[in-house]
Amino acid sequence: MTRYQNEMLAEPVSDLDSLLAGITGILRCWMNDPVNSAKAPAEKRMPPALLHSIMALRPLAVSMPEQAGGRGGAIKECLQLLSATSYESLEMSMIFGINMFLFLQPVIKYAGTAIKSDIFHRFLDEGQMGGFMLTEPDYGSDVLNLATAHVDTGTHYHISGTKHWQGLTGHATYWLIASRKKNLSGELSRDIDFFIADGNQEEQRTEVLKYYDSLGLHMLPYGLSKIDVSVPREQRLHGGSTGITMMLDILHNSRLQFPGMAMGFIQRMLDEAVAYCTKRHIGGLSLLTYDHVQYQISRIQAAYTICSAMCVKSCAFNSVACDASGLGLDANSMKTLVTDLMHESAQILLQLSGAQGYRLSAFAGRALIDSRPFRIFEGPNDVLYSQIAETILRGMKITGQRNLLAYLQQHQSTITSSGLFQNDLDFVMDFSLPQRKKVDLGGIIARIIAAGYVMELDHKGYRKDLIDMAILVLRQDVAGLFAAFGSKHKPLPVVDYKEGSDWSDF
Repeated sequence: MTRYQNEMLAEPVSDLDSLLAGITGILRCWMNDPVNSAKAPAEKRMPPALLHSIMALRPLAVSMPEQAGGRGGAIKECLQLLSATSYESLEMSMIFGINMFLFLQPVIKYAGTAIKSDIFHRFLDEGQMGGFMLTEPDYGSDVLNLATAHVDTGTHYHISGTKHWQGLTGHATYWLIASRKKNLSGELSRDIDFFIADGNQEEQRTEVLKYYDSLGLHMLPYGLSKIDVSVPREQRLHGGSTGITMMLDILHNSRLQFPGMAMGFIQRMLDEAVAYCTKRHIGGLSLLTYDHVQYQISRIQAAYTICSAMCVKSCAFNSVACDASGLGLDANSMKTLVTDLMHESAQILLQLSGAQGYRLSAFAGRALIDSRPFRIFEGPNDVLYSQIAETILRGMKITGQRNLLAYLQQHQSTITSSGLFQNDLDFVMDFSLPQRKKVDLGGIIARIIAAGYVMELDHKGYRKDLIDMAILVLRQDVAGLFAAFGSKHKPLPVVDYKEGSDWSDF
């Protein structure tokens, strides 16, 4: 029996601190086990014993109602769980995030009482898990045209289709499936419906066709799944004006919790960078004494502060209790910026680590690979940045305001922070922006919104030196993005580039 399997003998705990200590202790034992460290990436699928030992502590109780045996679903505790876990394992933090915000929270909001009661029991007492099936092989970001369809048989809904890239493929017992109604003519409805498939029932089990050889996050299984299930009518989610509104609520609520997963991860990057650069000496001097190294670490430290501000703001939104469908600007800004900060922090750590980080067993290299997909799933960042810009442009058109600074000074999400960037923002907007300019503008807006979160954190008494550094870094980044935004050049790819471009001819 390994050390981490010994840990699984612990009983479920009632207080949060003990729960977090138990989870991190098990993960630390497993991550530091030489046998596990020596495994090739493809062999590092989630070990059942590790998962069982952690789920035995009932971690998902933090997101469940007290009357169901949970801790009440406080956003603060959910984010603390994600943060403490991501410091040790980004994959495990993601497993919790998927379960809490892409499955349990929609069930709590929109499912019937009978099915909810059974799910809570299965999760708490049997360690079962749930996932979210939205993405399809032919429809990634184009979710409004997904092909999975359902037919109402009178007593059940028969759902058929194919889904892929679902985290917890083959591990989750329950699935929340997005589908479109097939009409008598065979056409699919424009709206989207959501159904709970209970894998404890044979007729509701999805089939894993294959597992993907994912580039990173190796402990978290992804794959291709076939859906051919029949679910009772009471397992359809109800609520919201439309299914699309429900989908936006689910996705925005999840994106608002990304700072929880990012928090522990970025703190680990910071701790690892400071520790390595303190002990590593070049030319008789600690790396930490070099100006460029100090600058690089200051960027990770700024990311730490910005992410902290986002966590505080996410608690204030309390999107679990209310409808988050209208919080797209903040949700998309949080998701894009914090995942960019995660990947940048990992990139800096790897660069500072030099050859030490260029090993499969090294933490820095794994962190870089594992953080990269966060900029893609739940909406690629370039797409979301473009949507952020379109939200602002649409608001300017509606109000008739063409000056960007004047508009942002009146917008709820930017009213406190736009003054920090007034020299850059004071111009008349061209509404016919190409897509690449919208991506730049979205990146600018996301950082201005984040600056507002940091200012709110400052007013609450957070460390002033960390606040000042975060604002400085945000201002530098906005200035750089405005340089790209203002460029008149329009580089285009030359598709038939081969003729006349072979260097050996010259």
